[in-house]
Amino acid sequence: MRERYISRPSGRRSFMIMKDRGNPQIFQQEKDAGGFLLAAYCMAGPNKKILFKSLAKHTLALVIRIEGNRKTGGEKMLKLEQELKGNAYPGRGIVIGRSADGKNAVIAYFIMGRSVNSRNRIFVTEGEGIRTQAFDPSKLSDPSLVIYAPVRVLKNDTIVTNGDQTDTVYQGLEAGQTFEQSLKTREYEPDGPNYTPRISGVVHCKENCFDYEMSILKSNDGDPSCCNRYTFSYDNPAPGQGRFIHTYMHDGDPLPSFLGEPKAVVLEGDIDAFAGMLWESLNEENKVSLFVRYIDLATGKYETRILNKNQAV
Repeated sequence: MRERYISRPSGRRSFMIMKDRGNPQIFQQEKDAGGFLLAAYCMAGPNKKILFKSLAKHTLALVIRIEGNRKTGGEKMLKLEQELKGNAYPGRGIVIGRSADGKNAVIAYFIMGRSVNSRNRIFVTEGEGIRTQAFDPSKLSDPSLVIYAPVRVLKNDTIVTNGDQTDTVYQGLEAGQTFEQSLKTREYEPDGPNYTPRISGVVHCKENCFDYEMSILKSNDGDPSCCNRYTFSYDNPAPGQGRFIHTYMHDGDPLPSFLGEPKAVVLEGDIDAFAGMLWESLNEENKVSLFVRYIDLATGKYETRILNKNQAV
């Protein structure tokens, strides 16, 4: 059980219940003889209890007690299957982590689409990576943001992104820059009013271990005058754990950009089981293509699976 304290201003005899995946219901209150609120207990879900406790006459502290399946450090590990099935349009997504048996670095990248131009794509192999390609060239209206190489390999580094910044990162690493430095020249996509975030990742493989980085470049809450840049680094990932970042929080108009740190997710199964789970969990109408790679940390050899909704007849 974990407790987190957040100070909130409070007036006498009044307080505010914060919404958390629903509207918490008060089931117990404590007040002093003068009617001053000392504490209020609420339920915010089947496994979450919220306690509002007064620490002083003008301060109300929020104590969240969370019970459930949590890993070391108190962070909740999410199930990818549930995350994807519960979101009809996360857009494009990257998953990086370590297989449950600890033997492989895991990389996954998927694309989705709402327009004819976005849905008219497939993944094809190019060198050690992949590129997108128009399934029906006659339907391709604008290749600028839909045709690119999502995955490229530079020695022991595997780069995965949702746009042509794959080439930017490749060239930067080749020139001795860091992952973060190489992305300084890029920003969100010029597709207002969505201003789709550029999400990127790189896996640095070493003998029997690896680390990885993830990045998101996005507008300032829809304001294109400012580009917010975030880089996240993960050293020696634990078996069965990964991170998941995607372009949009959910469907909408305009589409809301991803918020927060990449989500901590559980990684299970071999490459075929994992790829199958991801593909079946993506929204049937909007999914387009999926790439999954398992890199053997002992040998550096890899296995790849590519799934495309568009298939030649």
